[in-house]
Amino acid sequence: MDKNSEIIRTEIIRILNENGKIRGTELAKRVIKKVGNEKMVYREISQLVESGEIEKKVYNRSHIEYELINLYESVNSQLKNVHKEIMMVFDEIVNFKKICVEENISFHVRLRSTIHQIQIVQTIDGVMRLLSYYPSFKKDQMFSQVIRKISDCWEGIMDGIVHQSEENFLNEVLANLNIAQINSKNVN
Repeated sequence: MDKNSEIIRTEIIRILNENGKIRGTELAKRVIKKVGNEKMVYREISQLVESGEIEKKVYNRSHIEYELINLYESVNSQLKNVHKEIMMVFDEIVNFKKICVEENISFHVRLRSTIHQIQIVQTIDGVMRLLSYYPSFKKDQMFSQVIRKISDCWEGIMDGIVHQSEENFLNEVLANLNIAQINSKNVN
């Protein structure tokens, strides 16, 4: 497959990701506007249909629609996986707060654990921000549940930081996150 074909395929899949179902003429017009010529675009659409990556529904000769195979099920499944992951992180944060209260855990272990939790939540939060630009993800009911749970995680992390016995705990967290823009000496 040459480079132009790969670019055209990527553009077709991107448009289908954004829109779900779309008429064939509209899909071709939007792809041609960005890359390729009509013949190449229709050839790539046909190859994607043959490979099973996209589905073609023919209502009549002038009304043909394309969509990614099981787009909504795929989106929901992916968001459910993210939700399971963020739930595990949330449970870890809650359990860590309980352990900190019950046991005498060293400063460095608490610091490392807090930073680790922050990095995991940041990663998931970043993925969700990227996915928010795709309507098919944003429309799914799981999307708002994941966003709420991310917010709960941030709240739990901040609550844990605030209730540490050391006054400089937040400064140490910020210093170890390598945030260059903030002077950690001036936070508390």
